[in-house]
Amino acid sequence: MTQNANLAALSAAGVSVWLDDLSRERLQSGNLQELIDTKSIVGVTTNPSIFQAAFAHGDSYDGQIAELAERGADVDATIRTITTDDVRTACDVLAPQWEASGGVDGRVSIEVDPRLANETEKTVAQAIELWKIVDRPNLLIKIPATEAGLPAITAVLAEGISVNVTLIFSVERHRAVMDAYLAGLEKAREAGHDLSKIHSVASFFVSRVDTEIDKRLEKIGSEDALALRGQAGVANARLAYAAYQEVFEGGQRYQGLQADGARVQRPLWASTGVKNPDYSDTLYVTELVAPNTVNTMPEKTLDAVADHGVITGDTITGTAAAAQEVFDKVSAIGVDLTDVFLVLENEGVEKFVASWTDLLSETQKQLSSADK
Repeated sequence: MTQNANLAALSAAGVSVWLDDLSRERLQSGNLQELIDTKSIVGVTTNPSIFQAAFAHGDSYDGQIAELAERGADVDATIRTITTDDVRTACDVLAPQWEASGGVDGRVSIEVDPRLANETEKTVAQAIELWKIVDRPNLLIKIPATEAGLPAITAVLAEGISVNVTLIFSVERHRAVMDAYLAGLEKAREAGHDLSKIHSVASFFVSRVDTEIDKRLEKIGSEDALALRGQAGVANARLAYAAYQEVFEGGQRYQGLQADGARVQRPLWASTGVKNPDYSDTLYVTELVAPNTVNTMPEKTLDAVADHGVITGDTITGTAAAAQEVFDKVSAIGVDLTDVFLVLENEGVEKFVASWTDLLSETQKQLSSADK
């Protein structure tokens, strides 16, 4: 099969194209394999909202839920079994991409229970449990970049487990995440783990930053404020990439680890579906092209890039000064950026908890009806 030219160009520019979605229907129909073959997909990310949507549509899970109900499984065990089964299958589908990339791509992410976002020890315990249950080397365990998540990230990496750090909104928190990654590698080295086998991505959320800042700019309402709409999300990600370059391309701490086989922690652009119809539907892809990055896209965004995305090579390197200027203007006009990032993190956790609660409720209904 032939790869789509636009997505192939994106890959050639150093961006790993991952799909921000997973369902049993997608696995059983061969759709995931088709996207690998025709749209340059080399990884998959999941989150509680994605699993909730997958469970809510179709009947792909009915048979397994009935079987688990017969065995007397409770709702938490049922969800754990079903989600880890899907992720394990996706890991197997992507195994050729994992092997071809030397372990860099072919990755599938599964998230710890979002209700544990503020509990370090329980997050670590569940991350280790999920790693053992899925039992695939191309797995990534997703841990949120909350204050409690940072030490959990270090502890999980220290066990030799690969981590996708999620819900990063600010450059300041991204720097703390990179520090947690390096600390984890140092501990893993002390414990005798092979650093070349430990991988990590830092999932930096993009569109939600524009949504929140645009709302505040519109409330201010001046001509200067309105002129800044739609610029903060890309600028924020570009500043994150500059921070990544500082730590991993010139930082002495990483260089010492690199000599022992350590890999960089790649920036991953998440939340790349464009929420505002006034903006280009490929904005968070075409404006965020640089080597050693990942862009995880919902299928709608993937299709938009395939159809009309214009890939012009690296659109990030060398843009840090201009990106900082955007943030200076946004701050000067009266937007409280510290509050923006706090609100976004709290909302991010709340949204995932709400989706997980819906998932628990729906699964309990199905277990109860299957048990009758």
